Amino acid sequence: MKQNISKYISHTAKHLRAIPWRRVQAFFLPFYLFTFLPLNAQLRINTNNNEALQKLTIAHLAVSNLYVDSVDENKLAEDAIKGMLEKLDPHSSYSTPKEVKAMNEPLAGNFEGIGVQYNMIDDTLMVIQPIAGGPSEKVGIIAGDRIVTVNDTAIAGVKMNRDEIMRRLRGAKGTKVRLGVTRNGIKDRLAFTVTRDKIPVKSVDATYMIRPGVGYIRIGNFGATTHAEFLESIAKLNAQGMKDLILDLQENGGGYLQAAVEIANEFLGRGDLIVYTEGSKTPRTDYKARGNGAFMDGKVAVLVDGYTASAAEIVTGAIQDHDRGTVVGRRTFGKGLVQRPVNLPDGSMIRLTVSHYYTPSGRCIQKPYTKGEHKDYAMDMLNRLKSGELTNADSVHFADSLKYRTLKKQRTVYGGGGIMPDFFVPLDTTRFTKFHRELAAKGLIVNANLRYIDTQRKNLVKAYPTFESFKASYSIPQSVIDGIMEEAAKQNIKPKDDEEKSTTLAYLRLQMKALVARDLWDLNQYFDIINESSDIVKKGIEVITGR
Repeated sequence: MKQNISKYISHTAKHLRAIPWRRVQAFFLPFYLFTFLPLNAQLRINTNNNEALQKLTIAHLAVSNLYVDSVDENKLAEDAIKGMLEKLDPHSSYSTPKEVKAMNEPLAGNFEGIGVQYNMIDDTLMVIQPIAGGPSEKVGIIAGDRIVTVNDTAIAGVKMNRDEIMRRLRGAKGTKVRLGVTRNGIKDRLAFTVTRDKIPVKSVDATYMIRPGVGYIRIGNFGATTHAEFLESIAKLNAQGMKDLILDLQENGGGYLQAAVEIANEFLGRGDLIVYTEGSKTPRTDYKARGNGAFMDGKVAVLVDGYTASAAEIVTGAIQDHDRGTVVGRRTFGKGLVQRPVNLPDGSMIRLTVSHYYTPSGRCIQKPYTKGEHKDYAMDMLNRLKSGELTNADSVHFADSLKYRTLKKQRTVYGGGGIMPDFFVPLDTTRFTKFHRELAAKGLIVNANLRYIDTQRKNLVKAYPTFESFKASYSIPQSVIDGIMEEAAKQNIKPKDDEEKSTTLAYLRLQMKALVARDLWDLNQYFDIINESSDIVKKGIEVITGR
């Protein structure tokens, strides 16, 4: 039989050589590769290298049909794709259908489900907040409820993993799910039938007046709804008397290029170049401001750190190169590559790097990498810490060949490895102690907060009817801090000395206050409190206000 298969493969090879590949391309592209990509571009595949394609096909046929043991053909194909991509740049990647869905949800602006913010406490799902106007709130589910059954199947106390719980709770819009809920103060289990719906996923984390006349907007990523959310935030702050703005892009890993272009447009004059992209097989494309922005005049401070990347660096670079605002913080990540999705028939996806992007001054801020060698690239942030860069601006060195000039004031800026801020803010390594990191890693802080808010929510709501009263006078009870310390001691987590303990407790009290504010209100209030301890935020305020 194997001899027959060998003849079949040999015949197939001859047949492959005889195929007019341009006709194959014309047949398959409409179904598989003509994906509508960002920037209104379509993907065109060059199939001129027949020999390489034939080799790959024959290898797959040979392994599938001749190998001594049974093989998973889907995994074989996936491994081949991964093997090809691993030899390229660090950002070209393959994602399974499940990974694609998880990756797209934060950027798509919505998902379909029951609409609750939750956390797990003692192997039970506890509702932190129902989404305002969402399906769970509509049927009467409230903060503090514990969801213990889904469609009569227990999910509490059975060690079910989070992915499985989410699979049971989520579902198509319009479908119904029966939830069993326990509530503090009520003896019997409550039953709710929730009709699933589209749940918004916000990319603007916080919007508030951080100082008189100074607005603050924090963007978590650049997704499909970011621009609309940003305009809402600007309108809200304008109504409160905003003159100047702090735009916080710390820890913003990027997202859609077009979303970044739309945000940058809100700050720049008509015809100002925002960014351009170019690759060996993709022609140069320029993106320019239309001159109709919502924030064209006030001062702007952009806050960045080592995790500010990609689309967030596009916005930062455009504002810096046009001298439209001041960049504050630490050198950004340095991702200057643009990926386009190649959707595969089973729902999986290749994200393939197709071009570099360049800031208006012509900078490519992609940090160095060696194709196929991704370990050093992944260790970059640790290397920055070890080199002293995060604590000392003088440790950052750029070659003269990477020097550029801003477009209006002719200030010196650099390419080749992220965006260097105009005002460097060193990392305070003393505040985030090893003791604090261990408390956080073991979940002691989060668990203590969940237990506290679970038992004290009603009392807190009654005592602090407004966030303003909470911010002005609330402090975390010492008994909560003592409880964290006792649990830490049980797990042999100890500070090295009294100084480390004192430093840890000072920040822990602030962090716990911010977490309680988040659970009573939202992320907006969390950042309102935690930002008062941020050196980067403080410097941003100083740059804007002069004090």
